[in-house]
Amino acid sequence: MLFYVGKDVFRWIDQCMDTFRRSPELTGLGISEASFTHLLIKQTPEDVAEKLKTWGVIEYARIFARSVGIFNQFCEPPPQDLLQPDYLRSYYRYADYAYTCWRDAKKYPVLPQEQFPFTLYASGEYTKMLEEQWKETVD
Repeated sequence: MLFYVGKDVFRWIDQCMDTFRRSPELTGLGISEASFTHLLIKQTPEDVAEKLKTWGVIEYARIFARSVGIFNQFCEPPPQDLLQPDYLRSYYRYADYAYTCWRDAKKYPVLPQEQFPFTLYASGEYTKMLEEQWKETVD
């Protein structure tokens, strides 16, 4: 499951990076994927944290960090018989270390949270928002 959460996190990061690259005033700041990951994990906006908690996701920072670590280790989820039993018993430690290695591979600027606001939506929430927007444009 962490692999797929990581895949979603990186989709979001790719969207952030795409927006960043299109903004001439931001291109010289050295912003990288790790900048946005730091924003998500260490500077989570309070409304995002509360939404995650209402979904039952209490340790969201740890889950996001581990999902980044797992996603950076594998192109696809590996079959269970490919992994050593010790890895399976302690996958979370490997995921934590993989995240730290990825994060520390190069320096990155920490983004000011107030200048980079964001929110998260569940699939159903986002679909409902799109439907409402489409209704407004049709009406």
